[in-house]
Amino acid sequence: MQNKIVLVTGGSRGLGKNMALSLAEKGLDVVLTYHSKKDEAEEVVAEIEKLGQKAVAIQLNVAEASSFDSFFQNVKSTLQNTFGTDKIDFLINNAGIGVHESIATTTENQLDNMVDIHFKGPFLLTQKALQLLNDGGGIVNISSGLTRFSFPGYAAYASMKGAIETLTSYQAKEFGDRKIRVNVVAPGAIETDFGGGAVRDNEQLNQFVASLTALGRVGLPDDIGGVVAFLCSEDAKWVNGQRIEVSGGMNL
Repeated sequence: MQNKIVLVTGGSRGLGKNMALSLAEKGLDVVLTYHSKKDEAEEVVAEIEKLGQKAVAIQLNVAEASSFDSFFQNVKSTLQNTFGTDKIDFLINNAGIGVHESIATTTENQLDNMVDIHFKGPFLLTQKALQLLNDGGGIVNISSGLTRFSFPGYAAYASMKGAIETLTSYQAKEFGDRKIRVNVVAPGAIETDFGGGAVRDNEQLNQFVASLTALGRVGLPDDIGGVVAFLCSEDAKWVNGQRIEVSGGMNL
């Protein structure tokens, strides 16, 4: 029987890596993308294979929408060669970077970059993925707790995530006739290399975030992957158009 296949963007490190491994633990095969660090991506592939699932890594820059057609040609041939199919079942729009800049000092270039990576990229990537996505499959978009609460310096980033949350509702509505479920996961502050690793490496910031969180600590990558994997399982077959915040209860 054909295993279900999930495409995870930005699956070579941080949250994306944990998502990819959690999905593999649930019995899914994984296509993951990486931007520049092929070695890291291949290490994740090897870890997934140790779990008994198939995996492959493909290069993608989500900021370059002009590359999406050739990317999906690559995905199609890889699906045929590695998995013996031409379809995927789930898409996880995870790839991204942060920018920490006040509204007053954000440059046009920084703003354009946030639009390209966090909104235009997932919008058009999902559009082009529809031809490969099986009916009855699903999409998980990744947002941020910063759409619900505000920390100065994240206006450009959080605004794009707000747009993704709105887009998620429209996708759930428009793709419903194909029984494709679309949900958005909004992590709180997590210990990764995101944003230069500030939450992980700055002890003062780490303690501050922990003090705002009902469960008394900052998040870890392992707190997020299982929620994404759940949304790609039959257990979540009636969960659609929802924003699920995974923050340990920040700013309640």
